[in-house]
Amino acid sequence: MRAVRVHTFGGPEVLRLEEVADPRPPGEGEVLVRLHAAGVNPVETYVRSGQYAALPALPYTPGNDGAGVVEAVGAARSDGAARAGGAGQSPAPAVGDRVYTSGSLTGTYAAAALCPAGHVHPLPAATSFAAGAALGVPYATAYRALFQRGQARTGDLVLIHGASGGVGLAAVQFAAAAGLTVHGTAGSAAGRDLVTAQGAAGVADHGAPGYAEELLALTGGRGYDVIVEMAAHAGLADDLGLLARGGRVVVVGSRGPAEIAPRDLMSRDADVRGMLLFIAAPHELAEAYTAIGAGLESGTLHPVIARELPLEKASSAHREIMAGPALGKLVLVP
Repeated sequence: MRAVRVHTFGGPEVLRLEEVADPRPPGEGEVLVRLHAAGVNPVETYVRSGQYAALPALPYTPGNDGAGVVEAVGAARSDGAARAGGAGQSPAPAVGDRVYTSGSLTGTYAAAALCPAGHVHPLPAATSFAAGAALGVPYATAYRALFQRGQARTGDLVLIHGASGGVGLAAVQFAAAAGLTVHGTAGSAAGRDLVTAQGAAGVADHGAPGYAEELLALTGGRGYDVIVEMAAHAGLADDLGLLARGGRVVVVGSRGPAEIAPRDLMSRDADVRGMLLFIAAPHELAEAYTAIGAGLESGTLHPVIARELPLEKASSAHREIMAGPALGKLVLVP
């Protein structure tokens, strides 16, 4: 089968399309998925570059997110658990099921992937494979940031920075579906239009002078209860001045250090909270994927696909994600 391989850490050019053997048959608690699409996430660019805390053994195939059809299923867990690792509560997958993945043992930038059964989730017939490949990391991250770490609740004012990217759009959709008042920022006019179309009541350009004052005015001077921050190195200091009393900033991403004024936190009795999807507890992941499934069935969640690219364009996809600004999700098609 065809798969993207990385033999040495480095720039996007190290992503090479190769012919490799199909994954081995699935073992206990494993599922083999024949992929129709694979999602591209920023974290995969950090791993590929070698600039990440946990790095895979070389060579490897990148990718956690994908969507396709179950080709084979390993034996059930001997302890009776329905899903390996407890990452979700859906029925065990069966051969022929349409599914999306939120984790892989062999990487999803490929024609097929071996996955833990707990990271394989039902994909409704109305949801395309491309959209399914955009679900795992972005939507679980958005849910965890808003509701588990940010503790967003009815009546809250929510701000999503970088709202035109995969995680940002997911967060806007989740917030709008929950009846929260949500505002967003994006670095382009097209991005701001997209964020508005997904349910944001107000938008701003986070690169424009005076954008923080514009956002505060949108709240009538009240400030935000929850801010989801995708680039804390650039925006965290401004975020603290935008918080309401008791507000929470949830840091989803950062590419460097940030200098803040602690008194901005003290005067608002506010918090800054970090999050990382890959250290979430099993019950937290179960909750997130249950919420994703419900949103897909109701139609409130609908991933926005920026572009579909063939596997051989994986390096181009990584360059595009690094350059930004994002307008939805990039997907690779085997």
